[in-house]
Amino acid sequence: MSSTSSKTPFWLGFRDAAPFVLVVAPFAMVFGVIATEAGLSIAETMVFTISVFAGAAQLTSLQLLQENAPAVIALVSGLAVNLRMAMYSASLTPHLGAAPLWKRALISYLTVDQSYALSVAKFDERTDWDLPRKTAYFFGTCSPILPVWVSMTLIGALIGERIPPEAALDFAVPIAFLAIIGPMLRTPAHLVTALVASLGSVLFTWVPYNMGVIIAASIAMMAGAQAELELTKRGLFK
Repeated sequence: MSSTSSKTPFWLGFRDAAPFVLVVAPFAMVFGVIATEAGLSIAETMVFTISVFAGAAQLTSLQLLQENAPAVIALVSGLAVNLRMAMYSASLTPHLGAAPLWKRALISYLTVDQSYALSVAKFDERTDWDLPRKTAYFFGTCSPILPVWVSMTLIGALIGERIPPEAALDFAVPIAFLAIIGPMLRTPAHLVTALVASLGSVLFTWVPYNMGVIIAASIAMMAGAQAELELTKRGLFK
C-alpha cells in the first residue's frame, strides 16, 4: 500500500478502528458461545448477529430469554439498550445526512459505538472534509469491525462450551464500552450522566429482568440534560 493511499479517509478510518478489533473479537465470541448455550442453532445465531449487529442489545435480549423473561421484555430491553443509536444518528446527520438513500441505509446499519465515536471525533477535527471524504472515513471505520464481529461470532458458536471458564472472554464487554465512553466524557454534564448511570445500575439491581439498567439509564439522561441546562444558564457550557 502506498503512503498516499494509506492517507485517504477510508484508510485513515480503517487504521483508527483497527485497535478495537482486540475487544470486538472476544466480545463477538462471547455472544456466539452464549447464543448456542441458550439453545440457538449456529444458523440462528448467525442470522441474529448479522441482522442486528448490535452487541450490547444482542447480549441483553439473549440473557433475558435465558432467564425465561417474557419475549416482550427481552425485545423492549434490547430496543432500550439501542436507543443510543437514535442519538448517534442525530449527531451524524449534519455530516452524512446528504448522502444518497442507499448510502444512508448502509450507514444506519453500520452505525455502532466504534464507528460513531471515531467518526464524530474525526469530523470535528477535519472541518475541511466534504461529504465523500466523510462517508469514506465512516465506511473505513466499519471495515475491520464487521468481518471480525461476524467471523468471531461463528467461531464462538462452533466451539461453544469447549471454551474453558478461566479464559474469561466476557472481560471484553466492559472493556469495549470503557474504551469508547472514556474519551467522550469531556464535560461536567457527561460526567454527571456517567455517575448517575453507574450509581443507578447498582441501586436498581433488585428490579427483575435487568430492567434496573433501563431505569438507571433514563434517570441518568435526565440528570445529564438538567446539568447541561444549569451550566448553560451560568455560562459554563457552550
